[in-house]
Amino acid sequence: MIITFPLGLMNWKLLLSMAFIMLCSIGLLLTLHPGGGSRILVAVSIPPLAEFVKAVGGDRVEVLVMVPQGASPHTYEPTPGQLSKLGRADLYVMVGSGIEFELSWMDRFRDVNPRMRVVNASLGLELLRDDPHIWLSPRCAMVMVENIYSALVELDPEHEDYYAENRDRYLGLLRELDEEFSELSSKARIRKILVYHPAWGYLCRDYGLEQLALEREGKEPTPRWIEQLIEEARRSGIKVIFTSPQSGSRGVEAIAEELDAEIVEIDPLAEDYVDNMHRVLEALREALGVG
Repeated sequence: MIITFPLGLMNWKLLLSMAFIMLCSIGLLLTLHPGGGSRILVAVSIPPLAEFVKAVGGDRVEVLVMVPQGASPHTYEPTPGQLSKLGRADLYVMVGSGIEFELSWMDRFRDVNPRMRVVNASLGLELLRDDPHIWLSPRCAMVMVENIYSALVELDPEHEDYYAENRDRYLGLLRELDEEFSELSSKARIRKILVYHPAWGYLCRDYGLEQLALEREGKEPTPRWIEQLIEEARRSGIKVIFTSPQSGSRGVEAIAEELDAEIVEIDPLAEDYVDNMHRVLEALREALGVG
């Protein structure tokens, strides 16, 4: 006996089968990398950590940045879309130095994804009080990269050699940066920098410099504090004031006019970490009186 189906029913079943196959194919393309095997979804708090993870993880990782480029870790709130994707993350790399975003959100992130592993990238580093910007010293960045490497190997031990090769290549770039900052410091005629937002404490600590900051404890400078800093800047020969795109700069123009100083913007949260730190290096050459 031959069983026949109405033409409309056959078309409907055929279309449903094709749609299922297409969805499976799309899912496969999204989750597999060229070398085979599923990619590790790694969430990070800030853009610089994205470069660290990509440098070590290569094509075996997909990175979700929770505080996107241009946003401030002091005030940013994740979107529903970010939280939904975070629910699928395998690993979270937190800065671990006390940035406000992590203090406000990490407990909730763990609730969103209880199976997600969390690594503290600052493990083993000496923290400064009231300064979370630990990644801005290449010496600290090297330790953070090592911590990320260890977390990826723990999660994906079959590809340890691949991660080690990537780590070593990137650490070579960070060592070059470290040497360049050390050389710059050794030649500096001016050993203090004037900034609006105090983001460069770790860089100054590790390379023998001093940071003078207009902003204190997240508050705008008072007239008396501005007066004191202007006097200190004059004594130190400071002719550059550094600002950042994420923080305010109220009153900087007037201070620059008073000091006959140049205003230079440097970004503490740029994702292209190595290239950005080379830009910072060049900006500091003028600020420190190095020809």
